[in-house]
Amino acid sequence: MRYGIVLPDRQLACAPASSPEGRAYLAAMAAAANFAFANRHAMADAVRRSIAAVLGPDVAEATRQVYDVAHNVAKVERHGQRDLLVHRKGATRAFPAGSLEIPAEYRAFGQPVFIPGSMGTASFVLSGEPGSLERSFGTTCHGAGRAMSRTRARKTIDGGELRRQLEAQGIVVRCPSSKGLAEEAPAAYKDVEHVVDVVENAGLARRVARLVPIGVVKG
Repeated sequence: MRYGIVLPDRQLACAPASSPEGRAYLAAMAAAANFAFANRHAMADAVRRSIAAVLGPDVAEATRQVYDVAHNVAKVERHGQRDLLVHRKGATRAFPAGSLEIPAEYRAFGQPVFIPGSMGTASFVLSGEPGSLERSFGTTCHGAGRAMSRTRARKTIDGGELRRQLEAQGIVVRCPSSKGLAEEAPAAYKDVEHVVDVVENAGLARRVARLVPIGVVKG
């Protein structure tokens, strides 16, 4: 209440971006985002090295990271005639074709959008549509979204049985803990097919590709 900002939920916090708290938050967020980008680059390099060891260096040389995007980050953007600090939590940009913020190689098609499902269901690649700017500041969800908490999933789902079900589908599973595996069970998430239908029908993004899992790695 120090800054006279009234919020609709007690769990929310807010401060002017120019305030000491706002500047400290943005600095911490930037550090976390930099760590996350570096971590994903390290994982991508580990994947290439594994491919080289199994399939050979020529295949590894042709393996490249297509796109990398954050889903918990705040960015200053121009919307209408105002500069706004848009904070996306569990969400990602979905700017339409022609937006200058999109990397040049994707600009003619719209911003790549990823909506993961779960370890046992499909995931989707989409492309941003003009409706996202009209309805959501150029944003769409970045996942199917949880239908139950991790705690509830551990209590209600048999991780060992889940492992057997996934392997029966031809999905390779690498997870040292059955309880940890249960946290991310398909039943713990919403129906990604329905979620993508909603996103597409709302004009936020259009689907480009449907992906199916062939392996699960969870630490």
